[in-house]
Amino acid sequence: MNTIEKVKAKLQKYPHVKYESDRNSISVFPTSGDGFTVSLTINPDSYTVSFNSWHEDFQSEDEALNCFAFGLSSDCRLKEYRRGNFAYKWTVESKEHEKWAEDGTTGLFLFPFWMRKDVRYLHNDLIDAESGADNGDI
Repeated sequence: MNTIEKVKAKLQKYPHVKYESDRNSISVFPTSGDGFTVSLTINPDSYTVSFNSWHEDFQSEDEALNCFAFGLSSDCRLKEYRRGNFAYKWTVESKEHEKWAEDGTTGLFLFPFWMRKDVRYLHNDLIDAESGADNGDI
């Protein structure tokens, strides 16, 4: 069973979740207006996990699956910076001792800097972190 098939098998526990997949990638769509898309792509020598436009590469399948599951959990949120309706920077945050800590940022070099700045906080709650579920076990 390849990585994508493993994720699809675990997602069967959540029949309300919508996703798209092919042989080398899967994207789980948000279940609410304040959620974000979580994607996993298999590359020739690595794995890429994306939360909207934030992304990180992993060498290990287990690390990629843990990050993918983290993006679907209540312990993760995505801080999205916008200028007007244009998103240009994304910061992943994790909950540590009831406070949010920044983990990593991805951004664009070119964006409409003259437009009004706004910050949105996006989160998914597919996996309830309080239930004690292991992140790798979607």
